Amino acid sequence: MANNHYSITKNSDTKNNIKIDFSALSGFDITPKNSIIYDGIVVNKLVIINHGFIEKILKRKIKRKLEAYLKFIMDYLADDDSDGSSLNEVLNDLSRYREIINYRYRKHLGDGYIDLLLKKIDLLEYELKFKLYVLEEKRIALDENSIGSKSR
Repeated sequence: MANNHYSITKNSDTKNNIKIDFSALSGFDITPKNSIIYDGIVVNKLVIINHGFIEKILKRKIKRKLEAYLKFIMDYLADDDSDGSSLNEVLNDLSRYREIINYRYRKHLGDGYIDLLLKKIDLLEYELKFKLYVLEEKRIALDENSIGSKSR
């Protein structure tokens, strides 16, 4: 099997310019977020067409994001001094991420994998909502105790 290597060069030869119609290509769009400045070609958009490569990239991206949410939740559950405001933000962000997975990644990943991801997100949301419930119960108990101790 031959290895294919591609190189992109920028020159002033205008006879060999190729125009690519990106709307006709069905693939996954990626916008590079590099902040490294160099004298090479600037890439504003990358369209990945190979379905296997799309699947690998999306699975890695989703895994990183879920691990970040899980790490935050584990740190938050270990901390008992929290007030719950950041917990609501993470819960909102997690529901937004669920919508991104449902509507943007579903066409590139299999339904079985998407269902598994949604179950994992459900577990994370359950833990967050349970922690919010516990914090609310503690707040109500403290309010009742403070009102009861001030009565004459």
